[in-house]
Amino acid sequence: MRISDRLRNAPVSGIRKMFDLASSDSVNLSLGEPDVRPPEEALKGMNDAAMKGMNGYGPTPGIMPLREAVASRYAEHGIAAENVMITPSGTTALMMITQSIVNPGDETLIPSPGFVVYGPHTALAGGKAIEYRLTDDFQPDTDDIQRKITKNTKAVFLNFPSNPTGGVLGEEAFKAVRDIAADKDITIISDEVYEPFVYGGKHRTFMAEDNTVVVNGFSKMMAVTGWRLGFITAGKEAIVDITKMAYHMCACPNTPAQHGILGAMPSVNAYLDDVRSIYRKRRDLITSRINSIDGMRMEAPKGAFYAFPEFSYDVTSEEFAMRLAKNGLICVPGSAFGAYGEGHLRFSYAADEDKISRGMDILENIAKEMRS
Repeated sequence: MRISDRLRNAPVSGIRKMFDLASSDSVNLSLGEPDVRPPEEALKGMNDAAMKGMNGYGPTPGIMPLREAVASRYAEHGIAAENVMITPSGTTALMMITQSIVNPGDETLIPSPGFVVYGPHTALAGGKAIEYRLTDDFQPDTDDIQRKITKNTKAVFLNFPSNPTGGVLGEEAFKAVRDIAADKDITIISDEVYEPFVYGGKHRTFMAEDNTVVVNGFSKMMAVTGWRLGFITAGKEAIVDITKMAYHMCACPNTPAQHGILGAMPSVNAYLDDVRSIYRKRRDLITSRINSIDGMRMEAPKGAFYAFPEFSYDVTSEEFAMRLAKNGLICVPGSAFGAYGEGHLRFSYAADEDKISRGMDILENIAKEMRS
């Protein structure tokens, strides 16, 4: 089989590359894989739906009761069911959106450091991704965004709370990006899948803004990453257009899993209160351990469940990550998230405290060796 050039040229995810290095006895802090149990209502709802025969095709934009439940959760932002589309994962949602709006020759602006799929998704649609910097406190550098806008710029990607940095979008940056996009007629694609996990400040969503498409999901919200369910909110015309693309990519989302999510929606806030408490303790642990190591430093992340410390050793982030992997700790080099991620490592703290502590013991020992 002869592979297309666009696929041949698409990079392998740096996250997956490191994950594949893990052995059975490695301490794996590379993946954003929640280790908490999903809501019991979700498990029961999915199982009941499957046993009752709800195993066939469903509507391409998702079952209406779940679309209505999502709309109800975000009603304060002017969201109705016609503004909601259920998707087969947040990543698939991002691919659907990019395929729906990017023409060959178009450009998108993507955060660096930022999640690994925005650039490849743009390239697979025939476009070109341009990296823009984040500031030292992990906010969009709006001056850099403005410098990199051209007549071909079609969209700007944002991701807050951020993977990999754990940053939360501030009010000043929110308004600045919104105004730039409106002035230049650029679509905002806002990846907000970590919206439920904010520990400092508050989450600012683009749901109520014009010419925006917001991606969110249930994988992280309810610890069901294997169910592959996300959702999009946008203007109703945009939802109709993206639904057309969705049909050609995946016909419809998983039917029994949607019923499971639906069953958990009424009680998800109480569930998330408990989960945030767990993650906050883990965040405090990993932040304390990393800041105790000479040559490494970080601020406590305000959101998501990732630590993104910088280091001052004379190695690249990939060399550092590979050395840690050889000693039993799997993390992700900052360079996997773009050129401006160099000098950092990403650790997931969606892992129990014992695993985090064992991982930090390895990190501390290797850092000591590198300083000597």
